[in-house]
Amino acid sequence: MRIIAVDDEQFALQDLRQAIEEAVPDCELSCFDAPAEALRHASEAAVDIAFLDISLGGMNGIALAKRLKDINGRTNIIFATGYSDYAVDAFSLHASDYLLKPVTRDAVVKTMEHLREPLKAKSDKRVKVQTFGNFAVFVDGSPLNFTRSKTKELLAYLVNRRGAFCGNDEIIAAIWEDKTDSEALKSHYRHLVADLTQTLKCEGIESMLVKKHGYLAVAPDAFQCDIYDFYNGKTDAINSYAGEYMAQYSWAEFINGYLEDML
Repeated sequence: MRIIAVDDEQFALQDLRQAIEEAVPDCELSCFDAPAEALRHASEAAVDIAFLDISLGGMNGIALAKRLKDINGRTNIIFATGYSDYAVDAFSLHASDYLLKPVTRDAVVKTMEHLREPLKAKSDKRVKVQTFGNFAVFVDGSPLNFTRSKTKELLAYLVNRRGAFCGNDEIIAAIWEDKTDSEALKSHYRHLVADLTQTLKCEGIESMLVKKHGYLAVAPDAFQCDIYDFYNGKTDAINSYAGEYMAQYSWAEFINGYLEDML
């Protein structure tokens, strides 16, 4: 569980830190006295809960909350402030709670029981694959960087096939649908396979790729994936589908239509 606390008063921030740490000892807590630093942190790693003061100097807490929600709509906003005048504005942002200072451990415990955006159960898998919207892969919460866009598309296609072995010719036809098969294309494909293997190996997750002569597949049990959870009927995954599936790949359009029909 990732939590941030933002207050430009150092003593107030320290009190808030102590209350959160006592109430949620196993959380990953980051504290900031400047909104810009909090926004930078939130853009790099998903934030589950944000405790925000209202008066923050250059940017007030209401504006900061809006920016945090733009980054991640599922971030729970909890205002921790000495002002009661902004409660209406706060709740218009669908804030989870509005706490008056000094914030106590008991107040944090109570507000954690009534979060507007329930926290998802923590997965024991290091790798999370996102297929709803644009395709992306996260390792330990950080985006996996691909040196080539086609390497990323190769993995996306294998994820789409859900563990079924795919022949080289099938993959080439899918990800280069506008090109005629040739020795040069096959050579390019072999370089992509090598690049994907190295990319996964560098992160210690090479076990998610399965090879046999002339065929590739992913090991579905090696990672968490929203589309797999959708097929398994998990409510969070079903609710997170907003009409887009691997939107950057034309070959995924058929699956997108299929998902629409399932709802």
